[in-house]
Amino acid sequence: MSAIRLARGYTGRDKIIKFAGCYHGHVDSLLVKAGSGALTLGNPDSAGIPASFAAETIVLDYNDAEGIKKTFADQGDEIAAIIVEPFPANCGLILPDEGYLELLRKLCTANQSLLIFDEVMTGFRVAAGGVQERIGITPDLSALGKIIGGGLPVGALGGRAEIMDYLAPLGPVYQAGTLSGNPLAMAAGIASLKKLKETNPYPLFEKLGAQIRDALLDAAKAKGLPLQVPQVGSMFALFFSESPVRNYGDATGSATELFGKLFHYALERGVYLPPSAYETCFLCTAHDGQVIEHATEVLADGILNLAE
Repeated sequence: MSAIRLARGYTGRDKIIKFAGCYHGHVDSLLVKAGSGALTLGNPDSAGIPASFAAETIVLDYNDAEGIKKTFADQGDEIAAIIVEPFPANCGLILPDEGYLELLRKLCTANQSLLIFDEVMTGFRVAAGGVQERIGITPDLSALGKIIGGGLPVGALGGRAEIMDYLAPLGPVYQAGTLSGNPLAMAAGIASLKKLKETNPYPLFEKLGAQIRDALLDAAKAKGLPLQVPQVGSMFALFFSESPVRNYGDATGSATELFGKLFHYALERGVYLPPSAYETCFLCTAHDGQVIEHATEVLADGILNLAE
């Protein structure tokens, strides 16, 4: 919410581009074709949002290069910002086509619009510097979530000084919050980030993520089921689909009933997947060794036992 307000205040423009299936919190102007719980419950939009608010949001398909080029060609001088999960993770995990995020950066720079990376899901998870470190793209603003508070209620945004200076009290864009700078959350966050720096779990995450991905794909191949397992570091998702899932439409078109069967099979055997096909799975350092072996075995067996 604050990042969007800041982008509009800085640019003097109103339009925001978001992508179908990306969830950026329950902000009025962004709860349009959202992912996460809104998608899971089959109610992607919410009552109580004036049509005039939603009208300022342009919703495009992720990975549609031509669509976003045309939008900027038609409305570039009205667009304050693009907000995007660089690796969308609220309708399953979707990875960008080669060059797609670079295109977003190029279009924003050329049109004096801001590029906002929502790294609430990916920040400190795929790398210490998030997706932007992995791919070498610097957004104008970044949004981060509970990880910076060690799991406690907190969020943060940051960006270039000349943009951030538009926030009050230096600038005209108002921002406040009951939990802003909460000492407990900040202490927990500092401890968590120090732990990440000291232990550097990211090579382990890559290893574990690839291990479980390969086991699931092998089981699906043996069963003769089409399965996509997009994976990056500790994040992965399962789509029972013939083709790679590149956007919201591909995700909702996958065989979610098969995911539901696999979820219950695994749950009965002590392996907890997210209860929705539109959520992303996460690994952590506690999943090393015997734990990951057990989970991998259960999930592979579950796929082999799926009734078509």
